[in-house]
Amino acid sequence: MTPDSSGKQILFSNSAFLRELAARLPDKGRGPDYQALQKVADIYPAKITSGFFDLIQEVDDPIYRQFVPSVEELAECGEADPLAEQACSPVEGILHRYPDRVVLLAQNRCPVRCRFCLRKRLWAKGGEGRPADLEPALGYIKNTPAIKEVILSGGDPLMMTDESLDGLLAALSAVGHVRVVRIHTRVPTALPERITPNLLNMLTRYKPLFVNIHVNHPVELSAPAATAIGLMADAGLPLGSQSVLLKGVNDETNTLESLFAGLYELRVRPYYLHHLDRIKGVAHFAVPVKKGLLLMESLRRRTGGMNLPAFVLDLPGGWGKVRLDSNQVKELEPGLWQARDFSGRIHIYKE
Repeated sequence: MTPDSSGKQILFSNSAFLRELAARLPDKGRGPDYQALQKVADIYPAKITSGFFDLIQEVDDPIYRQFVPSVEELAECGEADPLAEQACSPVEGILHRYPDRVVLLAQNRCPVRCRFCLRKRLWAKGGEGRPADLEPALGYIKNTPAIKEVILSGGDPLMMTDESLDGLLAALSAVGHVRVVRIHTRVPTALPERITPNLLNMLTRYKPLFVNIHVNHPVELSAPAATAIGLMADAGLPLGSQSVLLKGVNDETNTLESLFAGLYELRVRPYYLHHLDRIKGVAHFAVPVKKGLLLMESLRRRTGGMNLPAFVLDLPGGWGKVRLDSNQVKELEPGLWQARDFSGRIHIYKE
């Protein structure tokens, strides 16, 4: 085990993670082939916090599937950059897809490595870090008055030091036309001890500042995670959540209902349920759009609207998100959909 800078133990694939996993789930002829998993991890490194590692109970349970390498990741179907992020990047560290908001990739470091990560291309074969210089990104924001909102992503912005994050937020708050900043993070559930009084005191100096937490299964809402989320809510930070619909993880009504109800009770408003992006090597996580729509229909009959997220598809090619349960989208034939993007253009999406 290798300690993270925050003091939390992090397991890496290059010996510790898979070794610890083999000790917990020994191969008795039915379990995973750890030598084969290591070959996958050599290409797409595995990483998990000890808190999440302790939630793994058996092969292919919801936490195992999200973080343990799979030989299915070596399949060639899919794309390295399905949302054309490179084409939407006018300068290093900026994704500018919608007129009034940008994503700022503050760094590439995360507390965990999700096997379905949209940006696997950035950390494949051990790539990790932050852009060498955020000044070009900040300069672009300053010189683009149409930008009203900046979304901090990466990587995970909360893996930055307090001082670095404070400096970045201060720089953004000094830009007059930036009205709102949003942080997208998995830290509150994956690394809850990172949510310290010092961090919260710093974050609450910047308003309006919203935080969206990535969480996919109710087991991730552990007692330490609930405490961390509660501290954020008590500090007055508006909280939302984003989840990805994943086969074998959360693709059933009871699981989603429990997840969204648990978030709502913790004062986190479920925001988006994402249809899986067509990333290279993640087809084993794919849930058909039709099934996702049926799950949402079932949830609407069982729970209130305040804890129901929007079910969205991020259109390949960088055309933005569309709500799948709206008149933006219609099915042409099984597996083939027509979608209208935010500017009215028509696209054909094939599963």
